[in-house]
Amino acid sequence: MMLEQRIQHACEELGWSRLPEVLYQHAEQASKENISYLEFLDNLLQEELRAKYERIILTRTRFARLPFQKTLEEFDFTFQPSVDERRMRDLATMRFLSHQENVIFLGPPGVGKTHLAVALGLEAIRQRHSVYFTTANDLVESLEEAHEKGTIRRKLRQYTKPALLIVDEIGYRKMNNAAAHLFFQLVAERYEKGAMVLTSNKSYSEWGDIFGDNVLATAILDRILHHSTTVNIRGESFRIQEKKKAGFLHIGEDGKPMTVNR
Repeated sequence: MMLEQRIQHACEELGWSRLPEVLYQHAEQASKENISYLEFLDNLLQEELRAKYERIILTRTRFARLPFQKTLEEFDFTFQPSVDERRMRDLATMRFLSHQENVIFLGPPGVGKTHLAVALGLEAIRQRHSVYFTTANDLVESLEEAHEKGTIRRKLRQYTKPALLIVDEIGYRKMNNAAAHLFFQLVAERYEKGAMVLTSNKSYSEWGDIFGDNVLATAILDRILHHSTTVNIRGESFRIQEKKKAGFLHIGEDGKPMTVNR
């Protein structure tokens, strides 16, 4: 009992949580299979390292505030042939992140932009990078509130600190002048310092309408696109396609989707 207590105390002092759970299992295995002392020690250390990695991933996933968890393996590339799977696999290596480059997904609603953005976020977390997800609307509202309270510098640090910032749904709501300038300030702060993944339902030629100022939109795009990869997604919404499969939607003579009541 004294030995067990000493081991438990040592693990607590070292911050080791997994080793006490698997110690006797590995000790019994070592005895049965005549495992060397060094191999026995290595097995225990590998167990603890795996537990530490799992804790890191869990903590960073919680911090990222992702709206859901979907990986590249779950993306249906056959449904969206405009998305180059090889290109996405290359992005998943996170070279763009280490080079402080940006990735922009453009396309109509429902084609998988957010799924791909989240998938890259999850892969970045798996590779031990810090990630933070926000919608463009939540982002500018947060910046405006901080500006009013006089805490804008602190709030900007919150958005510039993560290795990867994901900003979803740019263009779903137009920004007022103050919000647009705060967004520009954030982009300028992260320029060549931290990578971003952005999604938008608007082409770049329409970003002047989003920000209410063509000059400002040009300045924002100049910084975002300087080191970047743009993925244009064309095709039908996943949700519309599922409704079609279920027989709840068909295309009318005018070419517009019609809901079928059952």
